[in-house]
Amino acid sequence: MAGHASNQIDASTLWGGKVSPFSTSYGKLMMWFFLVSDALTFGGLLIAYGYTRHDAQDAWPIGEETFNSLPFLGHGYPLIYVALMTFILIVSSVTMVLAVEAGHRMDKKGVIKWMIATIIGGFFFVGSQAWEWSHFIHGSEFGKVELADGSQAIVKGHFGEIKNFEVLEAGKHHKKGDVITEDLMHQFQHAVVAGKINNGIITLHDGSKAKVNKAADEHMELIIKKDGSVNKIGTHIEGKKACDMYYEAINAGTPRKVIYGANLEENEYGPQQYGQFFFFITGFHGFHVFSGVMINIIICLGVVSGTYHKRGHYEMVEKTGLYWHFVDLVWVFVFTFFYLV
Repeated sequence: MAGHASNQIDASTLWGGKVSPFSTSYGKLMMWFFLVSDALTFGGLLIAYGYTRHDAQDAWPIGEETFNSLPFLGHGYPLIYVALMTFILIVSSVTMVLAVEAGHRMDKKGVIKWMIATIIGGFFFVGSQAWEWSHFIHGSEFGKVELADGSQAIVKGHFGEIKNFEVLEAGKHHKKGDVITEDLMHQFQHAVVAGKINNGIITLHDGSKAKVNKAADEHMELIIKKDGSVNKIGTHIEGKKACDMYYEAINAGTPRKVIYGANLEENEYGPQQYGQFFFFITGFHGFHVFSGVMINIIICLGVVSGTYHKRGHYEMVEKTGLYWHFVDLVWVFVFTFFYLV
């Protein structure tokens, strides 16, 4: 090997820091480094989520069970709103592409137009995610119930409308015979959690006792999410039997028999870890989207003021576009993991 002459490379071929080896700017190269590191962070979170879900098996909720509401229309629309959010975010990625393309043509008005469209799409997504969080935190009308055998079940069906509370025994604020028609659901759920309802008689916050006048529930179904002495995970109980078991638990007078909504410590949809992963991963992604919207606004203001047109290029728009496309791509994976599988 010593006899072989080594190949000599002339100085003009070597990269000495004056020209990029990938024919790209330093700024775009650093943006790619950041995006790769951020992708590894999201990848680690989603792998941890997948491992935890696999370990929980049937106790883990599925997307159409949890996310089935539309604003102003109520329940019964599985994944429709999440699909709309996803569609809007993907469309915003298209408008970002059009903004970058307009920048390549030095079309200032085109850049402004498509960046504003991207910002609107981003705000819609962030607002929709805030609504989804609010719905997730407050939970359904039924909640998750602990049955007589110690098992826990989520409840599906149509919750009968609460018409009013008829006061039977006076308290500090209500007199006997009063008919209460305001804030009914909140008071009902508060009493259920506190174990202050028995055979349809509710104890209100002022100590008065009232009869709950409520329409019948329809199509009730219990889905067991935690084993008990009789009911096992995955069991479905329907019809009158489900209704009887549910109201037996509610009317037992025992606190915490029903859990409404979700927080970092407990949730009505399934295992505790489900809520923790949901808040952390979707919140982390939502922070990225919000940051992207703010960055887009700042860059758009620079475009309006003519800063980049004077430079002779719109590279800042392109770098912002790389970040925005990354945020959109990550959501595709988050959407798949949380809502589809």
